[in-house]
Amino acid sequence: MSQAEPFVRESGIGPAVVCIHANAGTSSQWRSLMDLLASRHRVLAPDCYGSGRSPEWHSDRFISLQDEVVFLDPVFARAGASFHLVGHSYGAAVALVAALAHRDRVRSLALYEPTLFALVDADSAPPNEADGIRHTVADASAALDRGEADAAAERFIDYWMGVGSWRATPEDRKPTIAASVKNIRRWAHALFTEPTPLAAFAALRIPVLIMTGGVSTPAAHGVARRLLSTLPTARHHDFPQLGHMGPVTHPDQVNATVARFLDEV
Repeated sequence: MSQAEPFVRESGIGPAVVCIHANAGTSSQWRSLMDLLASRHRVLAPDCYGSGRSPEWHSDRFISLQDEVVFLDPVFARAGASFHLVGHSYGAAVALVAALAHRDRVRSLALYEPTLFALVDADSAPPNEADGIRHTVADASAALDRGEADAAAERFIDYWMGVGSWRATPEDRKPTIAASVKNIRRWAHALFTEPTPLAAFAALRIPVLIMTGGVSTPAAHGVARRLLSTLPTARHHDFPQLGHMGPVTHPDQVNATVARFLDEV
C-alpha cells in the first residue's frame, strides 16, 4: 500500500518555509502568513493527520509526534535541501521533533507556544503546570464517551481561549471543530508521552524564536520556559495581550514578528 501523503498549500518563491498548524485547525490558519511571505519565501503549509484535506491516522495504535514527522516527510522533501520551520501549539511540538530528525536541513525555528507537555512532567512530576490541560483532556474525553461532542469541544476551546469562547464561536465553524476534537486523546498521548528529553534540544544550534502570549496558560508557559533555558540560541518574544491562540486571533501581530525573524536569519 502506498504511503499516505498530506495535503499541502504552497505559494511564493525563495527560501522554503514549512508551517505546521495547531490541533483543531488546518493549514488555512497560515493563509495570511503565506501572503505576507510570498514575495521572498516559498511557503508550504500541510494539513496534519486527520485535519483539513489530509487522511486520517491509519492505525489503532496511539499516534506519536514522530509519526506526525514521518507523515510530513514528503513536504520536507518538497521543500528542498534546506528550509525554515514555523509551528503553533501542537504543530510547534511537531516542528521541534522534526528539527531534530532533519537537523542538517532545518535553518531556523519560529515557534508559538509548543505544547510539548512531556517536558513539564519529566522536569516536575504531577501535580504541576500541565495539570490544567491534563484535566481538560480528561473532561473532554468523558464528554466524548457520553456522545457529547459539543461539550468536549467547549471544554477544549474554553481552556485555550477563555471561558465563553466556544459559545462565541460562529455556528458554522462549530461542527468542524467539534469533529476534530474527537482526536483529543490522541493529541494528548503524543504530547505527554514524547520520549525526547529536554537536553536533546540543546543540539539545535540554529536560530530559534519562541513566542508566547502573556495571558496564555501555565502549561504553555511552562513548556516555553524550559525550552528557553535549553535551546542555546533561542530568543523570546512575548505578546502581553495575547493568549495561546494568538496566531489565529491576532495573525497580523504574530505574522509580522515571524516575518522579521525570517528576514534576519
